[in-house]
Order: sequence, then structure tokens, then C-alpha cells
Amino acid sequence: METAAALNNSGVALTEANQPFEAISLFQKALVIEPENPLLWLNLGIAQQKTGDYNEAIVSFKRSINIDEDIVEAWHSMGLIYYEMKEFDFAEKCYLEALSKDDGDPKTWNNLGVLYFNKNNFEEARNYFEKSVSLCPQYYDALVNLRDTCRELGDYRAAAEFERALSGLGNRSE
Repeated sequence: METAAALNNSGVALTEANQPFEAISLFQKALVIEPENPLLWLNLGIAQQKTGDYNEAIVSFKRSINIDEDIVEAWHSMGLIYYEMKEFDFAEKCYLEALSKDDGDPKTWNNLGVLYFNKNNFEEARNYFEKSVSLCPQYYDALVNLRDTCRELGDYRAAAEFERALSGLGNRSE
């Protein structure tokens, strides 16, 4: 008999191999065995998110959080979905909730900065991008965003500093 852990591991491998549809069925089988396992719900949500089934992914992430509200990745993933759906207030709430549980994640700080940048709140965006870069000084995406935000704010000296930092990293995305 297959265990929930074995099904989960296979599902994660399939999701990482860009085969989320196949992974979903494995997570669903695992959830029959362990319906209150928050990581299974999280992984199901991630696979659903990869297929573009955002509504079902949100349901799965919420189920994960209902079992264990400290699962930061579920909050972060819901924020990404809400952002994609242009539900910016919900995205902001999810990102802030993720940060309340783990304020050391540079990607969440960066995504919150992107949210504020797109709301044309460049000062607030800059604060979030700076926090992201302070946590991970070579985080390429955050440095690009910080450079662009400084340009929007007319702080060309800082923008040039971040451009220099980027040139030292090469063209890559983390």
C-alpha cells in the first residue's frame, strides 16, 4: 500500500518536472489517507496553481492554512495568485500575513514591493525592495526592481549604484 509520504514525494517530483496534472492525482490520493495534512494541501495548491486553476489552488491553500496557519508558503502563494488576478488588496493581506510569520523571506518583501510599485506608491515599494535586498544582497529581481523604483523617484544616483551591483551579477533571475 502506498503511503501519503510516498505519494507526496512523487507528486512534488512531478510538479517540479512541470507535470502538475499528474501530480494533482497523487496529492488527492495522499489526502484520502491523511486529510488533515497541511503540507499535502499546500503541495496540491502549488500543483493547481501551476495548471492555472487559481480558484482550486486558493481553496487548497486555505485548507492548508486552516490546519496550520503558520504555513508561510501557502500565504505567499495565495498572494501571488491574488496579484495575478489583480485582487491587490487580497494579495497585500496575504503577503503581510506571510511576513508576520516569517519576516526573513526576501521574495515576499520583493513581491510586496512589486505590488506597491504597480499601485504607483514608489516610496513604499522602495522600502520593501530595500528590505528584500538587505536580506539577500544578490537577489537579482529585487535589485532590478529597486533600480527601477529609484529611477521613478528621480534618485538617479541610487539607481546607478544598483545598476553597478546588477552588472556584477550578470543577467540572471533568482
